[in-house]
Amino acid sequence: MKHGCRYGTHRVIEPAGTLPQPALKLDNSTEIFDNEVLIDVITLNIDSASYTQIKNACGADPERMRSMISSIVRERGKMQNPVTGSGGMLIGKVMAIGPDFPDKKLKVGDKIATLVSLSLTPLNLKRIIHLDPESDQVDVEAQAILFESGIFSVLPEDLPEKLALAVLDVAGAPAQVDRLVQEGDTVCILGGGGKSGVLCCYQAMKNVGPYGKVIVVEYAEQNAARIRDLGLATHVIVADATQVMDVYNKVTEITGPRGCDVTINNVNVPDTEMTSILITKGQGLIYFFSMATSFTKAALGAEGIGKDLKLIVGNGYAKGHADLSLNILRESREIRELFEKLYV
Repeated sequence: MKHGCRYGTHRVIEPAGTLPQPALKLDNSTEIFDNEVLIDVITLNIDSASYTQIKNACGADPERMRSMISSIVRERGKMQNPVTGSGGMLIGKVMAIGPDFPDKKLKVGDKIATLVSLSLTPLNLKRIIHLDPESDQVDVEAQAILFESGIFSVLPEDLPEKLALAVLDVAGAPAQVDRLVQEGDTVCILGGGGKSGVLCCYQAMKNVGPYGKVIVVEYAEQNAARIRDLGLATHVIVADATQVMDVYNKVTEITGPRGCDVTINNVNVPDTEMTSILITKGQGLIYFFSMATSFTKAALGAEGIGKDLKLIVGNGYAKGHADLSLNILRESREIRELFEKLYV
């Protein structure tokens, strides 16, 4: 059995010398190296920005979407949308474990969720079993490789698989909210009515306490109604986050010209960077969880209007993020019921 690099560089075909995530093509063969895990994939959870782009490009036609996803995996050896650069994550059953894989508690037959992006995960896709344009969970017949450095979570026994998958896909967002939001803060969550947004709203409301504010900006009235009905914000604004001045005027009606202490951007479409920047106070903080974000636009845009801000790239991993996010479902019966209706 061959020895593999901890970070998976032995799987990179093109360009040589880089790591699996920025690589254009990976070796997705299913013969494992000594420090890898082979997974029999059940479901791919394609990230929201990527799935939205695929859906729009294909006119929401399921067959065209199947063809596009299959083509991406065939060309790249992984599920990495060439437009957004992002991937998602998966759930599956462990088929084989290399003798040098470091986690000795993992067993063949365990059902796991990978907590690393599909954009760096070698994927051998045989066929797509089920695809619904309205759901970013795609059932497949496929095998995938987890590297030695790859993080994962054994699926909990008290939650349905697809419910756990839906939450673990965005677990980094509420975990970062827990780190960044303080008692008494004024927080704005752009795209608060989606999957990551709902979890972020719950955590933000918990952290700001009775004297803080949580403002949600949501494009869809249906999603905005969810937030109101669940009591997950102090203020809900229905607006298009790409319309900078409209959102700025509506948010500052609530906050005054000072703006927000913390802004969380969960929007799954481009061109919301300046909205985030304008509604955030000087020396405030913006967390860009959205993979539709252009970090060039964000950095140069803040500079261009003279805003001294802390801009944080949305790292999907935060220590303890899986437990924190799954516990939200255990703490909130209403959120669990909503997610079961949407994702199970």
